[in-house]
Amino acid sequence: MSSSTGAEAPLLDVRNLQTHFRTPDGVNRAVDGLSFHVNAGETVAIVGESGCGKSVTSMSILRLIPEPPGKIAGEILFQGKDLLKLSDKEMRAIRGNDVSMIFQEPMTSLNPVLTVGRQIGETLRLHQGLSGAQAEAKSIEMLKLVGIPAPERRVREYPHQLSGGMRQRVMIAMALACNPKLLIADEPTTALDVTIQAQILDLMRDLKHRVGAAIVLITHDLGVVAEVAERVIVMYAGRKVEEAPVRELFSDPKHPYTQGLLGAVPKLGSSLTGEETRLAEIPGLVPSLKTRIDGCVFAGRCPKVTDLCRAVAPALEPKAPRHTAACHYAEKELMAA
Repeated sequence: MSSSTGAEAPLLDVRNLQTHFRTPDGVNRAVDGLSFHVNAGETVAIVGESGCGKSVTSMSILRLIPEPPGKIAGEILFQGKDLLKLSDKEMRAIRGNDVSMIFQEPMTSLNPVLTVGRQIGETLRLHQGLSGAQAEAKSIEMLKLVGIPAPERRVREYPHQLSGGMRQRVMIAMALACNPKLLIADEPTTALDVTIQAQILDLMRDLKHRVGAAIVLITHDLGVVAEVAERVIVMYAGRKVEEAPVRELFSDPKHPYTQGLLGAVPKLGSSLTGEETRLAEIPGLVPSLKTRIDGCVFAGRCPKVTDLCRAVAPALEPKAPRHTAACHYAEKELMAA
């Protein structure tokens, strides 16, 4: 399914999202003014190192942040409806139905004392009003769809009886059971070995075309991004620092942080060609999110930093067609008027 045209409203439109947590040491600004959109049928990746606000963004969209200590502000428009203004009951009707999520660690996300069939069926009974027998039949169908062998037997098994890859497939089956319009996948391949990772990515790609769902992929793995995504949002310290179509981002990253991330990716076969194999690293530490940063969030680690960067936060500006970056010194291409 192709992305929607520019004339159509996006499926998901996040505007100035701020998710803050009140702690004894002060307010932690986990997500600080993030805006992005996802069109119908599109795959958008949100990347960045641990602690940059990726997972908090996904939990905020589904309103799974406990309040207090958390507080979500801004607008999260899904099909034109602001999810932050819905009642808890209205939100429960959307969560798991129109918007689904594959959580990071299937062993802790699945209930150890319920069979996998019961857990998939629960969503179907709740949102689609199916009977127990109908829900089990649909659960078997979903397990077959995600490539689990002998689904009639597996549907009566417990999570501990399945391998890590199979548990992740169960999570995907559960997320897709109600044909969601938007699927949020939070690090869906993190705990899996490389072979299983590739299978899960192939499965997600295949199901996306079959089901037609848009996907928001949360990851720190740029290899996964290159495989699956069409557009990439780079986050750092709770803010968006760059956004571009995946090819443009990989071939011509504009922000120094994105350049650092790509420089840290191992190059396959570099030892055979005699190239320098030492990985680049980004020196320094991520700034504390409890301290308000007036200038650029990346100033403390940036090789191009100046006094302007420390004093004035750069705006997200177009640097090339469909390519924005928040950097005073990012190279700007000539664009047609």
